[in-house]
Amino acid sequence: MMTTERNTALRSMHDAGLAAWFGGSLMGAIGLHGAAAQAQQQRERQQISSAGWDRWAPVNLAAIGTHLVGAAGLLADNRSRVVGQRGVAAVSAAKASLTAAALAATAYSRRVGHQLQAEQQLQQDLPTVGVTEPASGTSAPVRAAQRRQRVAQWAVPALTGALIAVSAFAGEQQRPRSVVRGVADRLREALVAR
Repeated sequence: MMTTERNTALRSMHDAGLAAWFGGSLMGAIGLHGAAAQAQQQRERQQISSAGWDRWAPVNLAAIGTHLVGAAGLLADNRSRVVGQRGVAAVSAAKASLTAAALAATAYSRRVGHQLQAEQQLQQDLPTVGVTEPASGTSAPVRAAQRRQRVAQWAVPALTGALIAVSAFAGEQQRPRSVVRGVADRLREALVAR
């Protein structure tokens, strides 16, 4: 059940990609949006945020891709543990679900950001208190997009943070005692089922 080979490159890709994805989304929600809200001119607030996210997007895409390659490689390498060690399949399924949800939230947040950027281009004077906070003169479509972005900006770090925690738990399942106990439990289940 235990592999003696090291997966340093795959683990590094998995962890570094996930760290950049989590950290970038958290920094954007707190740092970039907070800094943009400090702009003197209301119309500049969305422009600053959009420019920052546009610069980060290729790095974020590379981070997500790196994480996915690392995760897929680790899953392939640990396929015998997924089948043979009790609890590993459930944790793998949880990781896959969280990853899918984080990808969806990231794509959705980017889409809403593009909507806000398009509104900024249509309305040269887009009044906002912050990137996700409307001003008294903010139009209804922009208010709705800001409301959606306010939720999405926190969904991404929440989901990727949960993925970090589940990944840490998955790492604990690879300890020798956990492997032995999990394999023994799986064998016991198979014998009882007969």
